[in-house]
Amino acid sequence: MRRVRVVVEGVVQGVGFRWSTARQAERRDVVGWVRNAGTDRVEAELEGGSDAVDAVVNWMRQGPTGSRVDDIAIEEIAPTGATAFELRPSV
Repeated sequence: MRRVRVVVEGVVQGVGFRWSTARQAERRDVVGWVRNAGTDRVEAELEGGSDAVDAVVNWMRQGPTGSRVDDIAIEEIAPTGATAFELRPSV
């Protein structure tokens, strides 16, 4: 089990980035959360099998149609044992 914190910067709001990230995670049995953070950032924590987490992170490098990813930061963090994926309110 692996958990990462991901921060994506660019044109990531108003294009369905959070919703699409949640869908990608759920399709791969990855749990955690995603939220908007500021006007040009999306933050997420992803937990699951290493290959599944990598697949979601790789998808986030490009995002949905209409988005533009300028930068992505990935940090390994301790798994929490979460059991679901949630869309969190913006900060």
